Amino acid sequence: MASARWPCLILALLSGVAVSGFPRRLCRPLGKRSLPEGVVDGIEVYGTKVHCKVTSRFAHNVVTTRAVNHADTAKEVSFNVELPKTAFITNFTLTIDGVTYPGNVKEKEVAKKQYEKAVSQGKTAGLVKASGRKLEKFTVSVNVAAGSKVTFELTYEELLKRHKGKYEMYLKVQPKQLVKHFEITADIFEPQGISTLDAEASFITNDLLSSALTKSFSGKKGHVSFKPSLDQQRSCPTCTDSLLKGDFIITYDVNRESPANVQIVNGYFVHFFAPQGLPVVPKNVVFVIDVSGSMHGRKMEQTKDALLKILEDVKEDDYLNFILFSGGVTTWKDTLVQATPENIQEARKFVMNIRDQGMTNINDALLKGISMLNKAREEYRVLERSTSIVIMLTDGDANVGESRPEKIQENVRNAIGGKFPLYNLGFGNNLNYNFLERMALENHGLARRIYEDSDANVQLQGFYEEVANPLLTDVEVEYPENAILDLTQNSYQHFYDGSEIVVAGRLADEDMNSFKADVKGHGAINDLTFTEELDMKEVEKALKERDYIFGNYIERLWAYLTIEQLLEKRKNAHGEEKENLTAQTLDLSLKYHFVTPLTSMVVTKPEDNENKTAIADKPGEGPVDAEVIPSMAYLTNSQPPQTPYYVDGDPHFIIQVPEKDDAICFNIDEEPGTVLRLIQDPVTGLTVNGQIIGEKRSSLDSQTRKTYFGKLGIANAQMDFQIEVTPERITLWHGAAQSTFSWLDTVTVTQDGLSVTIDRKNMVVSFGDGVTFVVVLHQVWKKQPIHHDFLGFYVVDSHRMSAQTHGLLGQFFHPFDFKVSDVHPGSDPTKPDATMVVKNHRLTVTRGSQKDYRKDVSAGTKVACWFVHNNGQGLIDGVHSDYIVPSLF
Repeated sequence: MASARWPCLILALLSGVAVSGFPRRLCRPLGKRSLPEGVVDGIEVYGTKVHCKVTSRFAHNVVTTRAVNHADTAKEVSFNVELPKTAFITNFTLTIDGVTYPGNVKEKEVAKKQYEKAVSQGKTAGLVKASGRKLEKFTVSVNVAAGSKVTFELTYEELLKRHKGKYEMYLKVQPKQLVKHFEITADIFEPQGISTLDAEASFITNDLLSSALTKSFSGKKGHVSFKPSLDQQRSCPTCTDSLLKGDFIITYDVNRESPANVQIVNGYFVHFFAPQGLPVVPKNVVFVIDVSGSMHGRKMEQTKDALLKILEDVKEDDYLNFILFSGGVTTWKDTLVQATPENIQEARKFVMNIRDQGMTNINDALLKGISMLNKAREEYRVLERSTSIVIMLTDGDANVGESRPEKIQENVRNAIGGKFPLYNLGFGNNLNYNFLERMALENHGLARRIYEDSDANVQLQGFYEEVANPLLTDVEVEYPENAILDLTQNSYQHFYDGSEIVVAGRLADEDMNSFKADVKGHGAINDLTFTEELDMKEVEKALKERDYIFGNYIERLWAYLTIEQLLEKRKNAHGEEKENLTAQTLDLSLKYHFVTPLTSMVVTKPEDNENKTAIADKPGEGPVDAEVIPSMAYLTNSQPPQTPYYVDGDPHFIIQVPEKDDAICFNIDEEPGTVLRLIQDPVTGLTVNGQIIGEKRSSLDSQTRKTYFGKLGIANAQMDFQIEVTPERITLWHGAAQSTFSWLDTVTVTQDGLSVTIDRKNMVVSFGDGVTFVVVLHQVWKKQPIHHDFLGFYVVDSHRMSAQTHGLLGQFFHPFDFKVSDVHPGSDPTKPDATMVVKNHRLTVTRGSQKDYRKDVSAGTKVACWFVHNNGQGLIDGVHSDYIVPSLF
C-alpha cells in the first residue's frame, strides 16, 4: 500500500497557518532540499502576537499572524483562531503584499445572499465554526503567491465576568511549530486599582515560566508578557516541534474599598457592584434529577459523585430535598428538611442508592419541586430571611406526561410566579438545550451545558459553588429619575458571593454636576442600601490618566451588554415584541460592528485573480438553523471537536472535513465474506475490521446488488481485549474471559480504561478519554425477502489516536486538503458533477448525500457529500484491495 501523506497544520497561539503535502507531525520538507528552520512547504510563520487591552473589565483583543511564502508556486494558507464564546468578533483584515482586505459586518440575510451568490459562481469558502466549552473557532483560507507576504488580524471584544472572585482571560495556545516572533501581551487598566494579577500556562515548566513570562501590577495598571524564544519553544533541545500546547490563563481582581464603582466616559456610564464581607443568606434548594434510562452508567455515577460532594458543602441553615424523575416522580422526603448532620448523612445514603430507570417526565418533576418550595414558605417551615432555588439536571427531552415544551414552560412560569430562580443543567448534546435555556431565563435563572467528559462531576459541582452563597436577594439598582437613558438590566433576584453586578447606561444630560446610584437588597440579617455619589469634575480629571486605553470603551461595553441582554429576551419573545427586539439588536450590532447571531462578517479576498467571499457567523448552544448555516461542519460540537467518520449502508464511507465545511464519501464494492481493515493504530494497539455480507437473494442484477457490514471486530492488543459485534449479539473477550450480550440488554461494562455501553440499538465503545466508536444496529422486517440486518460504524472521537493510524477510515483522522471546481450538470440532473483535486489526483466527483443514523436509527439525517467513484480510487492511499485482511482479528 502506498504510504500515507498527511497535510500538516501549523497553528500559532489562537491562530495558525495550514499547508498541505507533508507527512506526519514534524512537517520536515520532502526531498533533498533543506529549508531554514520554521519553513514548512515553503511557508514560514514568522510572527504571531496576541495583544489584550483591558479597561474596566472590558477586553479588546487583537490576534495577528504574519507569514511569507518562500516557495516557487502559490500556496493556500489558513488562519485559525479560538476565541471565547462570550466574545463578539468586531473586525478582521487580511493584508497581502501591503494591500488590505477588510471584513464588513452585515445583516445575516444580506450576508447569506452574498454567500449564496458566491456559491453559485463556485467562488466560496465558508468559515468553519464550532462551539465548545469555552471557545469558538474562526478559520479563513487564502492563496498566497510565490514570494508574497500575508498578515491576518482578528479583533474581538468581551466583558470579563467575575467568577469565584476573579476575572479571567482564557487563551488557547496551539502552535505545533516554532514561531520566530511569538508573543502574548496584556495591558490592564482598572480605576479601582488592581489587587491581584496572575498568569499560568498548562504547558510550560516553572523554569520556562520564570524566564519567558513577566507580570507586574501597581496601582491601577497591570502588565503580562509571554515571549518565549525559539529554543524555549522546543519540546526538547534538538526537536523542531513546539511544546506550546494548552491553556494560557490570566486572572486578576480589583480593590474593593467600596462595594460599588461608577465610571463615566463621553456621556456613557458603567456601574460595578460587588460587596464583600456580608453573611450568606440561607438557601432552600430542591435538586430535580433525571434518572431516566439514558442516564445509565457514567452519567449517573458522575451525577451521584457531584451530589455527594455538594452535600459536604451544604450549610446547616440551609433546607433541601431531592426529586428524582423518570416516567414518574419520587422524592427523598415529603417536605424540605434542614441540613442537619443527621439529615445530611441520610441524604448521602439516598444519593448512593439512586438508580436509573424508565422515561423522562420533566413537567411533573419541576411542578413537584416548585410546589414543595412554595408550601415550605407558606407554612413557615423555612427561615423568613432565606431564598429558594430549583436546580434541574436532565440529559434528554420530555417524553412522558406533558411533553410539549411550550406547555411545560407555561406551567413552570405560572407555578414559580417570579418568586425564585430556576437553573437548568443540560447533560450532553441529545436534548433540547434551547428549551432548557428559555425556561431558565424566563424564571430569572440560567442554563448551563454539562459536557460528557471525565470531569462532568466537577462541572456539576462547580456550578453549585457559583450559586451556593447568596449574599443579597431582590437587588434593585436605582438612579435619579429622568437622569438615565437606555439602561441595561438593573434588577436581580440574587447576588452571589464572588460574582459582580454590572449596569450600564447613557446620561440624559452630559453637563450634570453629580451622579448618584443606590443599590438596595435583602441581606441575611437586614435590608441594605449602598449609595455611590460622584463629582463629575473629579471624573474628568480621572479621564486624563487613561489616554492609552481606547477612549470609547464604556460606550462599547454598554453596547455589548445591551446586545447580550436583548438576545436573551428575544429567546422568549413572540410576534411584535420579538420583531422589536430583533430590530434593536440588529441596529446595535451593525452600529458597533459586532458579529452576533443576527449579523455576519463578510470578507472579500483575492483568490486566483477572482474575488472569493467568506462568511463568519456566531455559533450558538442550541440546534443550528439549517437555513442560515450552509453545511454540516457548522454544527456545534463539544471540545475536543468530534468529527464523525463512518461507514453505514451499502457500505458507504463518509469523511466529514471540518476545515472545508464539507464531506467526501465513497463505496467499496467487494464480495460478501470479504474482511476490510477500517482502522489500525500501531501506537495505541487499536484495530477495527469489518466483514461484508450480501443480500438474501443472489439472482438480482449484479450491477445493483447491495452489500453491508454484517460483522465488526474491535481489538486492543495492548489491553488484550476483543469485541465481536453482529446483528444478533455482542461478544467481549478480555484475555480468555468471555462475556456475551444481546442488543436487547441495557448494560455498561467498564474495565481498565475501556467502556462499552449497549442501549437501544446503539453500542458506544470508549478507550479512555479521546477514542470513541459507536455501532448502530439496523434491523429489517424478519420476512423481508432481500435484505439482512446489518451494522453501521461511527468514529465520533479520535483525537487520542496516533499520527500513524491508517485503514479505510483511519487514514482520514489526520487533516487533509481537497479543492472542488468546475461544478457542472451530471448524468443525474439532481446531482451535479465536479472536479476534485485531492492527494495530487484530479478526480471527477458527484454531489450526493448519505445518512447519519447515530441519533435516529430509523430515518437518519442527510449529510451532503462529494462522491468519489471507483472504490475511492485517488482518495484512499493505494487501492481498495490493499485493505483486505484474512480475518476479523
